[in-house]
Amino acid sequence: MKILAIDSSGLVASVAVVEENNLIAEYTMNYKKTHSQTLLPMLDEVKKMTDLDLTSIDAVAVAAGPGSFTGLRIGSATAKGLGLALGKPIIPVPTVDALAYNLYGTDRIICPIMDARREQVYTGIYHFEATGEYNFAYKLHILEKQCAVSIYEIAEKLNVLCQELGKEVLFLGDGVPVFEERLKELMQVPYSFAPAHMNRQRAASLAVLAAIYYEEGRVETAAEHAPDYLRLSQAERELAEKNGQ
Repeated sequence: MKILAIDSSGLVASVAVVEENNLIAEYTMNYKKTHSQTLLPMLDEVKKMTDLDLTSIDAVAVAAGPGSFTGLRIGSATAKGLGLALGKPIIPVPTVDALAYNLYGTDRIICPIMDARREQVYTGIYHFEATGEYNFAYKLHILEKQCAVSIYEIAEKLNVLCQELGKEVLFLGDGVPVFEERLKELMQVPYSFAPAHMNRQRAASLAVLAAIYYEEGRVETAAEHAPDYLRLSQAERELAEKNGQ
């Protein structure tokens, strides 16, 4: 199975092609340009450098949210356009799930945190368990599905959970530099931060997890696809506040 994966949910733009268990190409950019400037040229470069015939892909995977509202719209519109043009299904992968998959096989509790502003993070709690099927085979388990909560709330949940399980927590995501000092105050259990090559969105991780979700039937048509924002945009929140809702 060949999957084209797109992630523009955060500060990073990333495109990858994975076929079976082979990473054919990955192009990731985390620099001072908007996704509207980078995503399509990145996709075109991957296509040219690997002689990729887009009709040969089986599905388009996309980081479906949460994340940057603009970034999600760009990624979803790109995936939707490709799906419609090629007649291929969309595999919507929750952004936080894909981030957690960067840390495949770790024995620690995984907590991705993305800066959602207003002292909130997009986050979730995960861990890997060995499947017993063959060596180094692990399944991602969701202990707390992705959500938008305050940094205080997720820290409190982690303190309780990690004390119960006797495990360390491993943080990653663009919320780490924003909340690192706050976490020093809040965390009561051992914790650490993922290194640079593992701590941001990667389309390769997205693609591999998407293949699993495809087998589980978690697919949709391009016409059906829409991003999952998890919460209202700032403009919608301000309008609701103005209307006393």
